Amino acid sequence: MPQTVTTEKFVTAPAAYVYRAFTNATVLREWLCDLATVAPRPGGRMYLWWHGEFYSNGEYMAVEENKSVTFKWFSRVDPVPTQVTVTLQEKDGGTLVTLAHTVPDGDDWAQRAEGFKQEWESSLYNLVSVLETGLDLRTFNRPMLGININDFNAEIAHQLGVPVTDGLRLDTVLEGMGAHAAGLRKDDVIISLGGKAITNDYGTLVAALQGEKGGDKVEVVFYRGSEKKTVSMELSRRPIPKVPFDAAELAKQVAAENEAAYAELAKSFEGVAEARASQRPLSTQWSAKEVLAHLIHSERYMQFLVEDMIASQEKWSDDWSGNVETHIRATVKAFPTVQALLEEYKLLLDETHAFIAAFPAEFVARKGTYFRAAAMLLNWKDHTLSHVDQIKAALKAAR
Repeated sequence: MPQTVTTEKFVTAPAAYVYRAFTNATVLREWLCDLATVAPRPGGRMYLWWHGEFYSNGEYMAVEENKSVTFKWFSRVDPVPTQVTVTLQEKDGGTLVTLAHTVPDGDDWAQRAEGFKQEWESSLYNLVSVLETGLDLRTFNRPMLGININDFNAEIAHQLGVPVTDGLRLDTVLEGMGAHAAGLRKDDVIISLGGKAITNDYGTLVAALQGEKGGDKVEVVFYRGSEKKTVSMELSRRPIPKVPFDAAELAKQVAAENEAAYAELAKSFEGVAEARASQRPLSTQWSAKEVLAHLIHSERYMQFLVEDMIASQEKWSDDWSGNVETHIRATVKAFPTVQALLEEYKLLLDETHAFIAAFPAEFVARKGTYFRAAAMLLNWKDHTLSHVDQIKAALKAAR
């Protein structure tokens, strides 16, 4: 006879929000997986994927809105599909979540069932955190290196004198964080962390950090030009951003951060001739104007990303395509002066702040998605400031 393991969790959230957590791709990735595509109807797809290439490919068998969900679970390591049934019961101002995972009979399956139970216990614990506080514990329990990354390909590798074309090239290395303390700097290319290979795929870094925590030390192998280096890095603990669950207050805070960063950006162009701002330091490096065009593209992208989060229909691709040079050049052609580029960027910032202030109350109440958007918006000024340094370097080289 089949055997079933069961786990229960109480979450202080409406049953409708819990139901969405099992039937919406955006919400599924906020507490359970790293990527999802679903069609919550009998016979509809349910594909879940995690960094490290683990996945489960199943289908919905039955759904009763805000009451129950039944789906097949068939991961890459399972010999046959199994069945999961989630039942929701509203009580005491929240929802009791009961999850039952049914597997075939047999000693081998008994061991697998116990593994399922442990994994579901951990995942439902995270679901409670996401729905009640907005915090995805998988992210905030994971340590930080204190880096931002940039494009890396064969052309850039040749320009930097790096003898490999696979790895993560560092853009910004934040002072006070683990990578900076270990001696890593801009344009270093990480190829291994903790004995695990790092490629151009950012997911390899996420996978390498799984199981690590703040304070742990890992070995990092990287190239600085043609020189291969190995250092011990102490992983930094991830700070939890203070996110206001109020759209007007969030807009106020984001505007203050962005306006300060914009002032630094505009100051870097004071007294700069158009020809100098148009000059590339090297053929593979952007001019100061092209960096401004990139900031314009980034702001537009961020607006569309948040729009998709509000609609709970985020778009995914197999990899990051990198910055499209033809688009960069087209934007500089459309806004041919520094002043025109700065004005376009400032208008986009003003639009972003108005957009945030108008966030619907229902979106703010969806704490997991709102928290993710708000944290990104509050930190967005760091992206601008990192490119201010790039602009200053480009202008200095163009003298």
